[in-house]
Amino acid sequence: MLLRARIVLPVGSPPVDNGAVAVADGRLAAVGRWEELSRGAWGGPARDLGEAVLLPGLINAHCHLEYTRMAGGLPPPRHFSDWLKGILAYKAQWSYTEFAESWLEGARQSLAAGITTVADIAAVPELLPDVWPATPLRVFSLLELTNVRNRRPAADIVRESAARVAALPAGRQQAGLSPHAPYSTTPDLLRLAAREARQLGCPLAVHAAESAEEFEMFTQARGRLFDWLRGQRDMSDCGRETPVRRLAALGVLGPNLLAVHVNCLGAGDAELLAAHRASVVHCPRSHAYFNHPRFPFGELARAGVNLCLGTDSLASIRKAGGKLPKLDLFAEMRALADAQPELPPREILRLATVNGARALGREGQLGVLRPGSLADLVAAPFSGPLGQAEDFLVHAEPSPCLVMVEGRDVSGSHP
Repeated sequence: MLLRARIVLPVGSPPVDNGAVAVADGRLAAVGRWEELSRGAWGGPARDLGEAVLLPGLINAHCHLEYTRMAGGLPPPRHFSDWLKGILAYKAQWSYTEFAESWLEGARQSLAAGITTVADIAAVPELLPDVWPATPLRVFSLLELTNVRNRRPAADIVRESAARVAALPAGRQQAGLSPHAPYSTTPDLLRLAAREARQLGCPLAVHAAESAEEFEMFTQARGRLFDWLRGQRDMSDCGRETPVRRLAALGVLGPNLLAVHVNCLGAGDAELLAAHRASVVHCPRSHAYFNHPRFPFGELARAGVNLCLGTDSLASIRKAGGKLPKLDLFAEMRALADAQPELPPREILRLATVNGARALGREGQLGVLRPGSLADLVAAPFSGPLGQAEDFLVHAEPSPCLVMVEGRDVSGSHP
């Protein structure tokens, strides 16, 4: 099959005017100009998308699909620890069915917004055998691990989670591990989960250095988060080092790590992340919801850290114009462009495509349009000049007219 669009934006290479891609067996067989591909070996069935820009499917490197229907349920808190208490109480009221329906709604919203791959934190992993077959979305389900409140032995939790990962069917969806955060896990759980993820060859996600309260807890052994948790966990790991250095000491940093948020850095933290080739996931709308300090984009980028974008959960995104938020990576790109106007649109697009693929260990397969890459595509109507396509995708509100996962048109898989 040939797909033609007035602009093809491979992201990893310059845009193509009057471009086309050839799709065969779920992958791209060729990328180039329409005149060349239509005359060559790819002159089979063709679909003309007209005045549109065609680009790789977007990669949401951090989300919580299960919390999709919690949108608008928690007003922005004054303190991060207050939000933690609120989300724990909210989750305690929900049933298996509510979590499952919320997960599926999140998958539908993702596809509608041109997101074809998500790295999702699975707090209710029992859902996965039921929900995975119900969506064409490419999902990396990272099983959430905590043991502060339940006080279960770390070895038991990791062993049980590894067995669950192994039992899930191999295919478009994959599983990994996510020890929640340094403050909600014991050192043993972080260490063992990181070791198990390396052995399984799967991604590992950790919420790290998300708030000033967490940073204060680990560097100074004081503050609101410290005071709330001191009766629930051993606090002897506090007052020593930054959260990033704590993860490094426990052997958590590595090429398979998605360090989520990382809003608060100490001296040398950015260089430490870069040296271990860990990726950092920034969630701009969630960042604004909590009114965190300015995200240290420049410091991380200058150190050479692979930066990518996520939506976080809809339970931590503000309403806009009185409307409930949706899982939308184009909205995250706009929020980042507003917060960091010095960033060029081309770089912002890479965060939602190429860099997300690298973070998930799928560089060259996802997030780019080139021969051999998976045919995960999104197209949006656009009638402007070639040189303004990237600016349009980042600053406007694109409405996808085509969403494709592995060569299959899934545009009808969402409302």
